Parts: sequence; structure tokens; C-alpha cells
Amino acid sequence: MAEGRTAEERGAQRRTAHKRPRVSHRNNSIDIPLLIVMAGLMIFGLLMIFSTSAYNAGEDQASFLRMQLLAEGLGIVAILFIVSLPYSFIKFLGRPVPRLVILAVAVVMIFLLKTPLGITAKGATRWIRLGPLRVQPAEIAKVAVIIFFASFISEKPERINTLKGYAIAMTIAGGMAGLVYVFSKNLSSAIIIGGISVLMLFLSTKEWKFQMFGYPAVVAAVVYYAVHKVQTVADPESLSFRYQRVMIWLDPAKYVTGNGYQTLQALYAIGSGGLTGKGIGKGIQKLGTIPEVHNDMIFSVICEELGLIGAIVVLILFAILLYRCLNIALSCKDSFGMLVCMGVFLHIAIQVVLNIMVVTNSMPNTGVSLPFISYGGSSVSFLMAEMGLVLRVARENDNE
Repeated sequence: MAEGRTAEERGAQRRTAHKRPRVSHRNNSIDIPLLIVMAGLMIFGLLMIFSTSAYNAGEDQASFLRMQLLAEGLGIVAILFIVSLPYSFIKFLGRPVPRLVILAVAVVMIFLLKTPLGITAKGATRWIRLGPLRVQPAEIAKVAVIIFFASFISEKPERINTLKGYAIAMTIAGGMAGLVYVFSKNLSSAIIIGGISVLMLFLSTKEWKFQMFGYPAVVAAVVYYAVHKVQTVADPESLSFRYQRVMIWLDPAKYVTGNGYQTLQALYAIGSGGLTGKGIGKGIQKLGTIPEVHNDMIFSVICEELGLIGAIVVLILFAILLYRCLNIALSCKDSFGMLVCMGVFLHIAIQVVLNIMVVTNSMPNTGVSLPFISYGGSSVSFLMAEMGLVLRVARENDNE
């Protein structure tokens, strides 16, 4: 009898042990390759910002470098905070009410551009002052559309496979992009917001794949109209600033004394770098020649100082970063987390491609910064916050 009870107790003990949750030894793990590549791009960016801005910064040659360090410090705090959050909170952001609140905050921030909080610099009102900080609402809008569409799509995937659901989503995407353009005149951010939204929807739909033909057709029609208009207009000076950029794109040498100066000097910098470049800090075109060289045109100085080899290394680093983001997205079993990672992947990919196309005059100048490398406090801080979301999803993948 005692033996029977002992066997029964042993069986119960084994069943209890079987049900006991396994302890994960990877609970505090983080995607090291992604972190290393991101840190490498940021450190390289600091080096290039100092190289490109020291000459134009006046007596305090490190002023731009310090501002970028401050922004990256805020970004590091954001990453540490987001990675330490319970994943249940990340999933909470994917619920209907939180996603609408996030979108509403972004819209309010955009409206604040037209209040006394708006800051005008170089003829554009693209920043607002929040205490000691200057924030660019367009960067908040990029994060908001990633979270909103990740939630909107994952909540009811079948919804966007209907004409009504897709039309609602496209209206929201177009509305956010339109608000950014109307209130800040920031065409590049509007294009990026629209691109993120459209591609997230495109990758998530099953019944509307024919749009892969529709979207390029719309873009081609717009480009054709713009090119046709600038080639047939009698007085080029009467064209708007946007159309003048198309004219510069078609023939920058013709406008070397005007708005084509920046594009042409950037091309000179790229061509003079050759295979190996002139060496860090030894570039010539950055010495008061290329406007906004530490921002939108920083890739041209990379080519001049590090040559084709250096430019290719930078592109390889971006490719690794994007590959890690994509791999984390595809490894995620939670649809909301997967779509958030895909949104961040698309954001970085679009911005890298647009920046390099602008610098090489493969498309009209739209003023797009190079992620993690170009100078820009709001841009790098919010990009790092997005990477914090990706790292948190990666950590959850490891825990499963």
C-alpha cells in the first residue's frame, strides 16, 4: 500500500514538474548584432558631423557635435526605457484606443506649428519648442503612423482586403502626409510618411496586389507632368520652388549660380573622392561650398573623404541593419510586433534610398537626412526610439 502511494506520489510529482514553467536563460537577451551596427553608424555619424560642421560652426567648432550627442543621449534613454518595458505594454499600444491617442498626439503636434510654439528657421516652420527642447512634429508623425497601421492591420487583417477598409486606411495615410506638408511645407517627410503607410498596407493585403502596377503608374504620371511642364514653360523663374527643383534635377549645370549650386557641388565632392578618398577631415567641398553639408548632403562628403570603398561600407552597414530588422520581424509570432518592425524597416530603407538618390541627383532634391549619420536631433532621437521597439520585439522573440 505504501509502495502504491509512493508510486502515485511520484507520478503526481512528475506531472507537477512537467507543468512547471521552464525558466528562460535568455530573459535579458538583446539583439547584439543590431545594437553594434546601430552604434557603429551613430559613432561614424558623429565623426562625419564634426568633420563637416567644424569649419562653418564659428568659434565653437564642436557645437553641432555636442547638440547631436545630446540628442543621441536622449535616444539612448528612450531605448533603455522601451527595452525594459513589459511586452504586454507594447501589445497594449496595438489596441484601438491607444493607437488613436498616439495618432491624435501627432496631429496636435503638427497643429502646434501654427501657434507661437512654432519655430521658423531658414524660411520654414518645421519645429516646435517644448520647454528646452526643439521637436520636429514630422518625426513624431512617422512613429505614429508605424504604430497606428501596425495596430490597424493586425487587429482585423481581413479588413484591409476589402475596398472599404483599404480606402479608410489610405485616407488616414494621405491625411497624415497632407497635414505634414500643408503645415510644415516638408515634402520629404510627407513622402516618407506616405511611403511607410502605403508599403505597410501593400505588404499586408491579399486581394489588392494589382496596386503594384497602380502606384508606379501614378508616380510616373506625376513625374511626366512635372518634367513636361518645366520643359515647356516660357519663363522658368515663374515656376514654383518645387518645379524649379525638377529643372535643377534635369540639368544642374545650367543653374550653377542659383539653386543648382548645392547639387552640383555635391556631385563634385562625390567625383573627387575616387576609390579611396582624400581621408577623414581632408575634404575640400565641405569648406563653405556645399550648403547643409552636415545634414542632407553628408553622404557626398563621405564619398569625398572615404571614396567609393567608404561609401560601399556605409551601405553595407545599412544593409545589415535592415536585414536584422527584417529578420526580427519575420521571427515574431505576434502580428503587431511583426508589423511594427516592418514599419521601422520601411522607414529606414525609404530614407536611406531617398537621401542617396538626392545626393547623386537621381531624383529632385527633397531634403532627406541620412539616418543615424546626418545632423538632426529630432530625427536621430525618434529613430533610436523606433529601434528600441525593434530591440524589445527581438528580446521577446528570444524569450519564446
